[in-house]
Amino acid sequence: MPPRLNPTLRQRRVGTELRKMREAAGLSTANLSRALGIDRTQVSQIEAAKVGVSPERLRSFAAACKCMNEPLIDALESIIQDRSKGWWEEYRGSIPDGILENAELEKTSREFMLWVLTHMPGVCQTLSYAAAVFGRVIPPLPRHELETRTAFRMQRKADLRRDPKPVTFFIYESVLRTRFGGAAILKEQLASLLDDSELPWMTVRVVPFDIDTFPGAVESLTYAFGAVPELDTVERESSHSTEHLDAISELTSYRYIFDRIESVALNETGSRDLIHKIARTL
Repeated sequence: MPPRLNPTLRQRRVGTELRKMREAAGLSTANLSRALGIDRTQVSQIEAAKVGVSPERLRSFAAACKCMNEPLIDALESIIQDRSKGWWEEYRGSIPDGILENAELEKTSREFMLWVLTHMPGVCQTLSYAAAVFGRVIPPLPRHELETRTAFRMQRKADLRRDPKPVTFFIYESVLRTRFGGAAILKEQLASLLDDSELPWMTVRVVPFDIDTFPGAVESLTYAFGAVPELDTVERESSHSTEHLDAISELTSYRYIFDRIESVALNETGSRDLIHKIARTL
């Protein structure tokens, strides 16, 4: 079977977790390949997600590494056995892979939290607001790319509402005041956000300007909870790139950051009151 040219986020995560197992056992790729009776190149390809791994090979891999974490092994097996393609695959080749992986991470997590500083969470954006956000890219996107990215964002929004899961948005006050496309578009967006905040599975909390100390995260973050804690993922987004973090030390650090953000955020009622107040000024 030829190597995968473009492994998905979840396929890469399986490879990463297998590499972590090997390293935790203190085994080199050569040691593990001898234990499994396969070529060391195949071990490297499995860990890089260039080739797939069967459930049987997964369990042999775990046994050779003396991994006794059955919940993690079961969760990895579930990922391997899930051969379904996400709706976002229809857009592959039309928009950047990093944007596709936003949808994949949201869809495959059991719950997620966001911290945003510049614009509304993607899955809460109205059509006009999303088009205005993409419309500010420099150099400007060609019209067909602008329309494709906007349509993709609207499909992400619709998919989450078809198959909802717990989600919490921590929104810095600047987001509520920053205008993409003008006051009318922002006012419509704030009204939509207020509607979303009433959904039983969605929590919207605002971090106001007048807190004593800024919470510390200066980039937009997503914390996605996996089937088991070892499969949690942090997505760190900047204007230039998106980075996925899964080291235990990174996950622990970002959970602390989210705890600190939560400690200074307004409660849901106070957040709605502030959103209403800002909307009335537009």
